[in-house]
Amino acid sequence: MIFETQNLILKPILESDLSTLHKIFTDSYVRKYLCDDQVFSLQQVEEMLKQSIKHFEEEKFGLWFIKINSESEIIGFVGLWYFFEEEQPQLVYALLPKAIKKGYATEAATKILEYCFDELGYEYLVASCDQPNIASQKVAERLGMRKVEEKNVNGSPILFFRIEKLY
Repeated sequence: MIFETQNLILKPILESDLSTLHKIFTDSYVRKYLCDDQVFSLQQVEEMLKQSIKHFEEEKFGLWFIKINSESEIIGFVGLWYFFEEEQPQLVYALLPKAIKKGYATEAATKILEYCFDELGYEYLVASCDQPNIASQKVAERLGMRKVEEKNVNGSPILFFRIEKLY
């Protein structure tokens, strides 16, 4: 399940990619918004990776690395992940600092939205972010998502966005 967009390649993350995924999760910029500034151990990231592989096998989704077409370096990841005990996974992404503000998050997320609606048959998709994460709020808006809820989760205000499948 490798996807190509105008500028990007999205490739499922494999077991052999553990150290690269761990590097992304431990980046201070990624940690700030995606991990509540918590440092994930190699073992925690390995468990996430195993879960992603299991999701791909059983549900045809998980986490994909994001690479720029013309480069070999991985700039982040995008995918679908279960949060907050919801019945359906949410859109999730993380970019390393050098890749932000270039439209890559929107481009990668758009491809995952298309996959959800066209291939997985989802009727809607949800994404959430910390309230201070203005960049992720803007990505959600560019995707056509609308803010539907704000919750306080573990003392942090979380915004929830949703988009419906267009027929």
